[in-house]
Amino acid sequence: MAGVRTIVVGTRQSALALTQTGQVIADLERLAQELGLPFRFETRRIVTKGDRILDVTLSKVGGKGLFVKEIEQELLDGGIDIAVHSMKDVPHTLEDGLVIGAVPRRVDPRDVLIARGARSIAELPHGARVGTSSLRRVCQLKRLRPDLNLEPVRGNIDTRIRKLETEGLDAIILAMAGLKRMGWEDRATAPIPVEECLPAVGQGALGVECRADDEEMLALLSRYNDEVSARAVEAERSFLAELNGGCQVPIGAYAEIAGEEIRLTGMVGTPDGGVLLKESMTGTDARRLGTELARKLVELGADRILADVR
Repeated sequence: MAGVRTIVVGTRQSALALTQTGQVIADLERLAQELGLPFRFETRRIVTKGDRILDVTLSKVGGKGLFVKEIEQELLDGGIDIAVHSMKDVPHTLEDGLVIGAVPRRVDPRDVLIARGARSIAELPHGARVGTSSLRRVCQLKRLRPDLNLEPVRGNIDTRIRKLETEGLDAIILAMAGLKRMGWEDRATAPIPVEECLPAVGQGALGVECRADDEEMLALLSRYNDEVSARAVEAERSFLAELNGGCQVPIGAYAEIAGEEIRLTGMVGTPDGGVLLKESMTGTDARRLGTELARKLVELGADRILADVR
């Protein structure tokens, strides 16, 4: 059709990535129609380094952007027009020429326990085998329950849920947002309170990335952006950026917003849970708040922990 612009949307090819990308496309189609923009959308599946390497934990693979680098390259090369990411996968510094055009409304940021028999972390049997590949989760769970045996599990959500049975684990820990987006909340045993396990930076939030010079797309995405979610994620990402953190180090952050005020809690710990630094601060400038909280943790010794882990 003449005059119709085809928007190619890049995504990973996991069931969760395709589901959340489909949800974003449906929202953008509705918005484009309301604004009278002649857009049609199509999906392009892209395999990332993080998807190819499944036999080792992410912390050992190293590098930033394991789930976004190839997708961002397609954006820069013009092969796709926008990309839908889980914000917890997006490095704190984007490639030159790219921007996050929208952070839609965030869903549940908490981690979730899926267990056999137990109804909470406290109820897990002594020495229980718990599957997670996240150093952030390992650090905080070891702090709560030093007796737990934490074992690495990688793969898509359905793969990890299956491993709960096939590998004889007592429990696994996932992000609640993924279960909700898949419509699998009934598989959850219980969400883990943020007081017990601080989420990953940006957990539960999506980001729609585009080229910085694509004004037509930026205009559409500005209507899709959820200001509250975007401010919270900006505070958390500013905290991560100041610490220069990635998935190789146990870092968590969670921002809550009430009116203009942001309350940000951040943590840095050792992988064995022996040391866990956790502080909260409030402010109104998201970026500055993240930076200041990170510097506060550095004063308490976070830089030494991070240097040792790296």
